[in-house]
Amino acid sequence: MKIWYGYGSEHSANLVMIGHFQDAGDAAKAKQVIDQLVERVNAEVDAKLITVGDPPTRYTDRILTFLREVKEYHIGLSELEQFAYDVKVELNADQIVVTTDEVDVSGFLKVLLDNGARIEVYSAHNYAGTGHGRRTKTS
Repeated sequence: MKIWYGYGSEHSANLVMIGHFQDAGDAAKAKQVIDQLVERVNAEVDAKLITVGDPPTRYTDRILTFLREVKEYHIGLSELEQFAYDVKVELNADQIVVTTDEVDVSGFLKVLLDNGARIEVYSAHNYAGTGHGRRTKTS
């Protein structure tokens, strides 16, 4: 079960972020980095090394080693918890589509940018047929 970590909002963002890549290989690489970050951050949360809602004061050795391995040098300490939020990430050929009710998505944005994406971000409340209605199982 995923817990939604939202604070003080009765209105969800229904945010959609689409990373457009030059080719499917770049998109797949970015998706792999996101999936691994989600897995590693959730493991750190489960181990009580990262507390959602209370940003860490330093990177854990495992997270720091991983960020170096994948050359993600821009993700800040306060952004790590974003990878523990309820976020759907879909790989569609040369695109990655991120949908969430959160507005704090800068960590995802940085991974997409670092992997060469051109990015569009919007609230699906204003665009029919996108956002929650589009959500499918992560591929």
